[in-house]
Amino acid sequence: MKMHMKTIKNYLCILLFSSILWQCSDFWVQTPGSHENMEDFEATWVRVNQTYPFFALKKIDWDSLYTLYQGRVAAAEGDEFYWVLGDLLAELKDGHVYYRTPGGSEVYPFYPRRHFKDRHAYSPFVVRRYFTKELLLTASTSAEYQILPENIGYVFLSNFHDDYLVREFAHVLDFLKDTQGLIIDIRQKRGGNLQNVETVVSRFISSPLEWPKFYSLGALLDLTPIEPRGPFTYTNPVVVLVNGSTFSAGELTTELLKQIPQVTILGDTTGGGGGISANHSPETLPEFELPSGKRISVPSGYIERYDGVPFEWNGILPDIRVPQTENDIKKKRDRQLEYAIQLLK
Repeated sequence: MKMHMKTIKNYLCILLFSSILWQCSDFWVQTPGSHENMEDFEATWVRVNQTYPFFALKKIDWDSLYTLYQGRVAAAEGDEFYWVLGDLLAELKDGHVYYRTPGGSEVYPFYPRRHFKDRHAYSPFVVRRYFTKELLLTASTSAEYQILPENIGYVFLSNFHDDYLVREFAHVLDFLKDTQGLIIDIRQKRGGNLQNVETVVSRFISSPLEWPKFYSLGALLDLTPIEPRGPFTYTNPVVVLVNGSTFSAGELTTELLKQIPQVTILGDTTGGGGGISANHSPETLPEFELPSGKRISVPSGYIERYDGVPFEWNGILPDIRVPQTENDIKKKRDRQLEYAIQLLK
């Protein structure tokens, strides 16, 4: 199946990962509905069994979980079913998996360990201490950028959602084009779409770049290579900052940029979120509606790194590992940013 980049967004979706808190306001009290709950449980189990790609990788015995959770579902009353459903989906240990509450919120039952390790090991307020000028924001606030005193460009990409970077990244790079080096900060990223990823990567390559391998329901997808784009290619040295909270589309951007000679990946291993869902058929849609109308989202495909290792669980390794802790941030130090500045001086 040949897929052209201009239509990729219609076929392939990088699942989103966001920090959603459990809130009582998202739930309502209803009368026990054990029959409805059992139908939803059966539909969830079958959907996951038919589409989820990581049972072998994670050594998950999905059959045994059916028996374990069937009794809990039968005993659940009212909103207790949501807790049981959340526990069942958490067994997948997948940061892309979620269900929707009646209020419409996405609840993610699992967060990768590296996300918890690094979620407070970065602060935009500490980053601002290294600048003598106020950082600039794009209209959508998807990117924050400025030039450091050493004539080193800096851009923080806050998300890869919608078409923000497609519309705004060209202006950002034009502002930074005369710098002697560039820092791309994609720490704390939680997902997005391929068009934004392509928009960023295309400005740093001088020849076509193949995508890493994408699979949907076990079938390899044929993607058109990324082509150079824009009025100029940024060819000066680039450092990409990542950590354990860099996830999903942020990881794909990291892996692609890592293939470019002038780019160095610095920081810590990314979170490890390699699940995708192609949305060209009902079997691979990211969200699935249960009989009651409740919705779950489970990936049906995955991405491999260029070395053949899945993104999932493994993440993207930096070229230069510079660990950073919450204690560093409390001391108002960003050691990863400092290392990047020294590298580009």
